[in-house]
Amino acid sequence: MSFLTQIVASLTPPPLYNPPDYDGLEWRWKILVFRPALFKTEAYLAGALLLYVAFFFYGRWANTRLATKWLDAHKSIFEAQFSRPVKVTQDGYSDWFNFSTGRRNVASLHTIFALRPRHDLMQYAFQVGRQFIDLQYRPMDDLQLDFKLLEGVLPYDFVWGLVSTDDLLFVKDGRWDLTFTKTTENAAIPSKKYLLMSEFADVNDGILKAFPLAKLLEDPKIAPYFRSLTITDQPRDRPLKPLLPNEREKHVILSLNVPSGSQVAATADLVDAVFQFVDALPKVSLRPETKIKLRKVREEVDLDIKKEAERDKKEEEAEALEAKKAARRRAEEERISKLPAAEQQKILEREKRRSIRKQQVKRCADGGRGPFA
Repeated sequence: MSFLTQIVASLTPPPLYNPPDYDGLEWRWKILVFRPALFKTEAYLAGALLLYVAFFFYGRWANTRLATKWLDAHKSIFEAQFSRPVKVTQDGYSDWFNFSTGRRNVASLHTIFALRPRHDLMQYAFQVGRQFIDLQYRPMDDLQLDFKLLEGVLPYDFVWGLVSTDDLLFVKDGRWDLTFTKTTENAAIPSKKYLLMSEFADVNDGILKAFPLAKLLEDPKIAPYFRSLTITDQPRDRPLKPLLPNEREKHVILSLNVPSGSQVAATADLVDAVFQFVDALPKVSLRPETKIKLRKVREEVDLDIKKEAERDKKEEEAEALEAKKAARRRAEEERISKLPAAEQQKILEREKRRSIRKQQVKRCADGGRGPFA
């Protein structure tokens, strides 16, 4: 029996066994007979498929409803702040993006929804199961408002953040820029609920004087949904080479848990306040010595990135050179293998004499010393 025949035989289902003494439910129509009891396995498979399809449609509807209800609840804020407030796009069934532009101090605002995969039964079940194994794993519906600032709005280069204590373990995930900061407390901020992340204490003082964050945090409605508020002059991911001056951007990023359908308006006051926070940034002032320290940190980081880029480039060039040499060796070996045996023997003897001469030259260069001299 050929291999192909074996495969076909293994894939062919067994013949239907039709017991002659069947006394279960039976439906007949002319020459057609259907006996449900003989199709239990198929019934289970069909039920599982229907469950998966129903889960998909429900999850897609739930995520769409969550994103659109939040946008509808905050639409009046966006329309009041931007000349072009709403441009919604969808990527898959769990990611939504809204782009807004046309405002003082803000080049653009990206509103990014990263919702749980409610449409994917297997992925959702994996998230639920992982929660029982990894106690620090906490899947959530994430919402980020990423304000790209216009040039000159914030005259200083620094990274700063206000973070919920519940989110402290997760806030730096995927944020290389936040590795610049250290977690600190401040008397103006309720430390049981929130902590500050700053490069230097003077940055905290400058921001808290420019905008009354403590008053904003007194609102009990925002605590369940607030994750972090950050200011950054660095990219989220470590760059492969130092950034040029025209590649550097400053961002204010508000990170939230998406409220449930009945509570979508709970974050409206916070979102509105962030626009006021952005407008207050030109008032931030720092001491001269703090500016020097911030500049020195960035010079050192750029130098490290430059050295790493140069090292990677040298490694790539060395690997490319070695690959070329290996290709030449293979080509030469292939050429020699096609020659007559006598010619191959001459080439081997010539290579042997060349190797001996190299060893003699090396011994002369070492002053005639052996390896144990």
